[in-house]
Amino acid sequence: MPFNQVPVLEVDGKQLAQSFAIVRYLARQFGYAGKSAWEEAIVDMIGDQFKDYLVEVSPVLRVVLGFDEGDADTLLKEKFFPARDKFMTYMTKILKSNKSGYLVGDSLTWPDLYLAEGAELAKKIPTLYDGFPELKAHSEKIRSIPELKKSKLPKRQESNDFNTAQLWKAMGSMSYFFFL
Repeated sequence: MPFNQVPVLEVDGKQLAQSFAIVRYLARQFGYAGKSAWEEAIVDMIGDQFKDYLVEVSPVLRVVLGFDEGDADTLLKEKFFPARDKFMTYMTKILKSNKSGYLVGDSLTWPDLYLAEGAELAKKIPTLYDGFPELKAHSEKIRSIPELKKSKLPKRQESNDFNTAQLWKAMGSMSYFFFL
């Protein structure tokens, strides 16, 4: 393991660590990183902003998700919701300016998957989307993609063909690794 921590992706006997490096590698390999150099840069920009947001809210989420002890209500009010408002305002602006229903370009990218994963968090924080109906609709749109719905099946896919459902699983898992 390169840094003695998970996650680690192994490809052809070589190991790649760090969740966002893995996500970016997989997204480029399977067409979820943008269709041009400019789109790839915008995808990376959004991904970096998402990572900054996760760093800011991860102490709160660790309490809300039961990994740490603390006053969840106070942390949500004082830390989480201000960070959420800032981040979701940025994402709403990007989503509205693109007009395709996706964050970047006219097709699914990995930040769409990360943003849609917020629906899982909304199960723990029901007011997550309050004031952000466009992002709630975006999440519902992304999560309604048939290949992604398949990824919720408990049976592991044995195919060597990496597809959208497998990318969704990998990214969703890595977003939770971030909090551990």
